[in-house]
Amino acid sequence: MASEKACIFVTGTDTGVGKTLISSALLLTYRRHYRRVVGMKPVAAGLEQRNGQWVSDDVLALASASSIAVPAQLANPVALIHPLSPHIAADLERRTVTVAQLLEAQRELATLCDFMVVEGSGGWRVPVNPTQTLADFAVALGAPVLLVVGMRLGCLNHALLTAEAIRRDGLKLVGWVANVVTPDMPALAENIDTLRHRLGAPLLGVVPWSDTPAPQNIHLELPTI
Repeated sequence: MASEKACIFVTGTDTGVGKTLISSALLLTYRRHYRRVVGMKPVAAGLEQRNGQWVSDDVLALASASSIAVPAQLANPVALIHPLSPHIAADLERRTVTVAQLLEAQRELATLCDFMVVEGSGGWRVPVNPTQTLADFAVALGAPVLLVVGMRLGCLNHALLTAEAIRRDGLKLVGWVANVVTPDMPALAENIDTLRHRLGAPLLGVVPWSDTPAPQNIHLELPTI
């Protein structure tokens, strides 16, 4: 890609922690600073059929928050029907997903925009084929990483291990977002405070629980990258 600073990679502590919501909020925020801002979902697993077409809600959300329209095969080069780990979903469709394939699409997409938010799938080490993970793609990309922490029981271990893995892979963790995914998490403030002191990266925002979350209602600090 043209520059590491033209891109940020969004990962999460697990699946279902709000990566798409936070990525969309980031896109809307970056649109105040860049003219051509676009979201990319390298691998989307779990499609729905609408009007005779298979679509990903995550991909549609990122497209809606982007400031420009781009070719679908670049914004989402791999779309898999089954809501499974990418390597399993791809195997069911007799397809092969490679890091090189994802990088090729990302580099072409980078020529069309000024800033890109790349959203991962699941957690940090989700396999895309028998030998590669989405972390390998992030490492090849070389972009700074933002971690979305789903605030629920078990999040401390998941967040600290994910941050450790990101740094071990040689990437910079530029910040994290606390996304409250359960309405009644006990000791929420104490959990956030624990991560604030232990993650070693700035807290960019706390997103309260909502049964109708909307990216335009989320206010985040932009990371220093």
